[in-house]
Amino acid sequence: MSTDSGPLSDNDSTMGNGAGVNGHANGFGNGSHLPMSEDEEMPLSQTVPPRRNLKRKKSSYAESSGEDDIPLASSPSKSASAAVAMPGAVAATTVPSSKVKSKRLSTKKEESEDDDYLKKPQKKKPARKKTKKEESSDDDVPIAATKPSARKRKAELESDPESSDEDKPIVKKAPAKKAALKKAKKEEDVEQSVPKPNGKAKMKVKDEGEEEGKGKGKKKRKKEEEEQEEVYRWWDADANGDGSVKWQTLEHNGVIFPPPYDPLPPHVKMKYNGKEVSLPLESEEVAGFYGALIESDHAKDAVFNKNFFNDWKDILKKHPPLDGIKITTFEKCDFRPMFDYFESEKAKKKALSASEKKELKKAKDEMELKYTTCLLDGRKEKVGNFRVEPPGLFRGRGEHPKKGSLKLRVRPEDITLNIGKDSPIPVPNMPGKWKSIQHDNTVTWLATWTENINQSHKYVFLAAGSSLKGQSDMMKFEKARELKNYVDRIRANYSGDLRSKVMAERQRATAMYFIDKLALRAGNEKGEDEADTVGCCSLRCEHVTLESPNHIIFDFLGKDSIRYYNRVAVDAQIFKNIRIFKENKEDDDSLFDRVTTASLNKHLNSEMKGLTAKVFRTYNASATFQRLLDETDLEGATLQEKLNAYNKANRLVAILCNHQRSVPKTHDQSMEKMRQKYKGLKYDRMKLRRGLFSMDSKYKKVDKYQEDESDLDDDWIVEYEEQLKSKEIEKAEKKFAKENEKLTEDDLQPQPDSVLEARIQHIEEEFKTLAKERGKTTVAVKGNKTPEKLMESIDKLTDRIKSFKLQMVDRDEGKEVALGTSKINYLDPRITASWCKIHDVPIEKLFSKTLQVKFPWAMEVDNEWKF
Repeated sequence: MSTDSGPLSDNDSTMGNGAGVNGHANGFGNGSHLPMSEDEEMPLSQTVPPRRNLKRKKSSYAESSGEDDIPLASSPSKSASAAVAMPGAVAATTVPSSKVKSKRLSTKKEESEDDDYLKKPQKKKPARKKTKKEESSDDDVPIAATKPSARKRKAELESDPESSDEDKPIVKKAPAKKAALKKAKKEEDVEQSVPKPNGKAKMKVKDEGEEEGKGKGKKKRKKEEEEQEEVYRWWDADANGDGSVKWQTLEHNGVIFPPPYDPLPPHVKMKYNGKEVSLPLESEEVAGFYGALIESDHAKDAVFNKNFFNDWKDILKKHPPLDGIKITTFEKCDFRPMFDYFESEKAKKKALSASEKKELKKAKDEMELKYTTCLLDGRKEKVGNFRVEPPGLFRGRGEHPKKGSLKLRVRPEDITLNIGKDSPIPVPNMPGKWKSIQHDNTVTWLATWTENINQSHKYVFLAAGSSLKGQSDMMKFEKARELKNYVDRIRANYSGDLRSKVMAERQRATAMYFIDKLALRAGNEKGEDEADTVGCCSLRCEHVTLESPNHIIFDFLGKDSIRYYNRVAVDAQIFKNIRIFKENKEDDDSLFDRVTTASLNKHLNSEMKGLTAKVFRTYNASATFQRLLDETDLEGATLQEKLNAYNKANRLVAILCNHQRSVPKTHDQSMEKMRQKYKGLKYDRMKLRRGLFSMDSKYKKVDKYQEDESDLDDDWIVEYEEQLKSKEIEKAEKKFAKENEKLTEDDLQPQPDSVLEARIQHIEEEFKTLAKERGKTTVAVKGNKTPEKLMESIDKLTDRIKSFKLQMVDRDEGKEVALGTSKINYLDPRITASWCKIHDVPIEKLFSKTLQVKFPWAMEVDNEWKF
């Protein structure tokens, strides 16, 4: 037990990094594991204060909580990765405590002078509204069979005429009176009908990318037919009753299983102690999983190697080598022959012609077609993750204790299907029978099974753009938006409880302060074999360091083992509380030992029906985002300046929510390409300027045509022109080959090589002329261009150079921040849609096609809408 008497003595030390791991016989040296990034949110790799390894002490309690409270994390590493400092909650989401008064102040005795700020006049409390229970938005858990009341809503606004049907879920035509569509003509650009009150809309948009009379009419007609499908506008229709019944009829084709194992050729064998090993198919397949990874960072990780080898030995016991070789030592295994074979197969696939790749994709799409949609209440809806994941080695995220373990092949006997009572039972695409069939219309999943690594449940849901997912998303953001009516009172209440004589209340209030101000996740207790990631309620004393007079340093692994490191100034009472909570505790004891996620969310629900810690996070992210966008003056800004302002606000929210990523491995290479392209644009402008000067020297005195290419030295220009010449020759060769291929298909005589040689000769002559012009202030002008045309081209190129430079700045500033997570899960999409209309920014510049499909209901707000 701690015997230090000073106010900061219980945790003033910094923490150190864990030790590195060893490689194996395939030539990998020592070094710490660098996990391969499989999404945007991996830990940053910048210098931070060292950490120390401490043994895990299991808490004496373990309460479960609702699905909103599941800690979004899964790895126990203490790897050396860092985060940028967190700004905390922003002013827009925080009401000064001097303006509000706790409803509990009359019953609590003040313990310090810090209570003075609560004595000021109280703001009028908002009346408690009866709120509908929030439907879960988690993608990986079924919508619970509780009875959340769905909102009966009508769309507030008319549909956006710029939207397209292909951005919305594909649905089956429902019986309703329909607006007539005119026949599309080639000369017409857009023809769109007005949405009918029954919640349906038709739309037809011409594909601008297709040229008239180029043999693409069939493809165009097919696309237009798809676009004419009616869209179920669920946000205009009534909600699903009281929320307990999600559907009346459900018909689908189950899931698609991966193909069976394809054996290696007889000559491809792994080696053990220098000798080739003949493995049965079951053991060979698992060995191949590792063989494909031997040059990845995974194969350099000791935990990954250990878990793989342990699981593989279990397989070898059941299916031993056919030649009797005993495999007992990992370091003697050589998987290089397998790796080389897999790489050669990849190269062959990559070398296929475009038509061959197209045929393969077509065959794959046709095979999967029936699994991509289902019939929900008679409407065709897209299915999300209908593919069963193939067997392989578990990668995990961060330092997951089970990384490298064998993921077993999922079979029909493992899967439970959920379909309508009168629907035909689908036949699996591999031998076997389904585990069970159920008909539960209170949940929205179509299939479920349990994976063998973490015993977690996997579900197949409808696609993001489906009506059920859309309703869930909209209800989630509406719940967060509703919080603004209660947040003043809630903050006043927990501010009062910060001095409560009841320790549980004081701890709960302190945890709420962190969740509100720092956007921390709530967190849950975890088992010893799970990733050691924590949230606010599961913080241990080792994760929080006091620094006099009023700073707290947080240092822990959050969701996906992303390190959260933040030094923040806090109120004196918060500092005092943390010091009290840490007294007489060891480093691996719980900081909030009287609070669990379940108890916290139960209390929040009493403050506002349906409120959880997760809602606070969504509210703070969206409110902060709205404030930052509103504060930005974009009067007279260019499109790129507007995009940069939007991305800057998005970055600040991502930092608030700790949505970080490691710098992409290709970032430096990507930035170098952008720099070369930037110089290339300046080179083009230089040539145009000098061409203008050759026509009339008076333009040399015009300010906007003065020299602006000081960074283009002679050596760079020589190298750049050589690159341009190589590209032009390559382009000519490809065009020549394509022309001859077309002639051959039409049974015509191909062009002789002399034609290509003449084209290349012409290119050579052009670049010789460029070489002679180097260093001259005037150059020849191609074609019959006038000074006015040249000036117009220079002005356009100048604007393009400025815009491209802003893109470079934006790309570099966002290299360590994952913008996608907050945009998908925490920022109300209506904020973006409204902002785009206010500032005349095309929505596709900010929302990918996937997001437009996911949030069709948000696209129709007007420019007056605010979160």
